[in-house]
Amino acid sequence: MIIADAALETVPKVITKHPAVVKHASKKGKPPHEILLDRSYHHAAMLKLDNAGKRGRPDLIHFALLEATLIPLYQKNMLTIYVHTIAGKAIFLHENVRLPKSYFRFEGLMEELFKEGKVKSEDKVLMEVKDMLFEDLLNVIKPTKVIGLSRTGAKSNAETVARSIDNKSAIVIGGFPRSHFPSTVSEKLDCLYSISEYSLEAHVVIARILYEYEKLLDI
Repeated sequence: MIIADAALETVPKVITKHPAVVKHASKKGKPPHEILLDRSYHHAAMLKLDNAGKRGRPDLIHFALLEATLIPLYQKNMLTIYVHTIAGKAIFLHENVRLPKSYFRFEGLMEELFKEGKVKSEDKVLMEVKDMLFEDLLNVIKPTKVIGLSRTGAKSNAETVARSIDNKSAIVIGGFPRSHFPSTVSEKLDCLYSISEYSLEAHVVIARILYEYEKLLDI
C-alpha cells in the first residue's frame, strides 16, 4: 500500500522566516525547518506555497497509518506500507511498527524521522525516509499491478477492487485533503477505481479496501 502525494513534510525553506512558523517553532523548541508543516498553525505562511491546498495535513497521514497498521493483515506481515510525500520523499515502514495513537507523539516521531533519516528501536530500524520519485519507489517495490483509488476513477466498490488484488499488487491511495493525483502518479497507475460517490478520506478508503481483502483471505 502506498499513500501517495502525502501532505506530510517539514516546513519548506521559503516560509521558515514567516512569523507564524517562527512562533510555532519557538513554542516547540525546535528550528523552523525541523517542524512539520501544519495548516492548523501555518495557514497564513502557506499562502506563499505552490499546491498549498494539498499540503500541511499530517493528521490525515496519522489517521491513515493507524488504520493500516492496527489490522490483522499488517500484524501478520502480509501488508507492506509506504508513504510518498508531496515533497518527493519515500517513507518505508518496516514490519511490526507500532505507531503512537497520540497525534502529538506521532508528530514528534515524524520530525525525528525527517531529521535523522530513520527511526530505530534498539538496533532495529522501524522507519526510514529517502529522497525518491514515485516512479523510483515503484521500481523498488516492483508490483505486478498498480491500482489507484480516486473519486475520478471507474465506478466500482470495495469488494470488487479487493478481488482484483493479488499478493504483489500495489494499492495507491491519495494522502491529501483535496484535489487529485498529479500526473507523476496517475501515469503510473494500471487502473483507477472509485469506490464511492462521495469524497472519502484516506483512512476510510484504507479501512474499506483492506477489510474486504482480509475477508477474502479469511483473516
